[in-house]
Amino acid sequence: MANICLVEDEQKVAAFICKGLEENNYKVKTAKDGASAKVMLQAAEFDLLILDVMLPDISGIELCRQIRQTDTKTPIMMLTALDQVQNKVSGLKAGADDYLVKPFHFIELLARIEALLRRKIVNDTEEHILEFEDLKLDTWSNIAERGGKQVALTSKEFSLLELFLRHPNKVLSREYIAEQVWKIDFDTGTNFIDVYVNYLRNKIEKGHKNKLIHTVIGMGYVLKGEK
Repeated sequence: MANICLVEDEQKVAAFICKGLEENNYKVKTAKDGASAKVMLQAAEFDLLILDVMLPDISGIELCRQIRQTDTKTPIMMLTALDQVQNKVSGLKAGADDYLVKPFHFIELLARIEALLRRKIVNDTEEHILEFEDLKLDTWSNIAERGGKQVALTSKEFSLLELFLRHPNKVLSREYIAEQVWKIDFDTGTNFIDVYVNYLRNKIEKGHKNKLIHTVIGMGYVLKGEK
């Protein structure tokens, strides 16, 4: 079941899209403006983003551009009531993968969503070499390297590192890490996520000046370079 984030300030339109998508077995979370969308994108992972161009606080095009600064892979579809070539071009240049003009037939929206998700599956399947700065992970051979030297990892440490490498520069909450790596709901009374992150840190950062896994107080952890 794919998770979709819908950013749409028109309540009736958002309700119509949500109802249709949920009836077709999609999970949908909605945001009514750019600010709430950014908070939502930091807290959860989505398979597809649907952004309305006309938002109350920021244009969907600018929101798309900002998202693409840290997320180059999640498919983004733009929705707009303006059927103008320049608007479409601006959206695509900002990083959108598709563009749909209102009003639209829901069956067309479904078809475009399915096409974007199929493309994402193909891309994810082909991408088995994950790299960030001097860190490299081969998910087919299960080999991790830092600076050209192999790093011995346990199964869970490997899965944790893969999660960070698939989402560089994005803050991952402890809840999300627990769900993705351990397939369980996070118990706030435990610190096992912190323990495993420290295990991983010690292995990939030993002997290196540049720290790659950083703590974001009150939010989680992020894989990023040091400026």
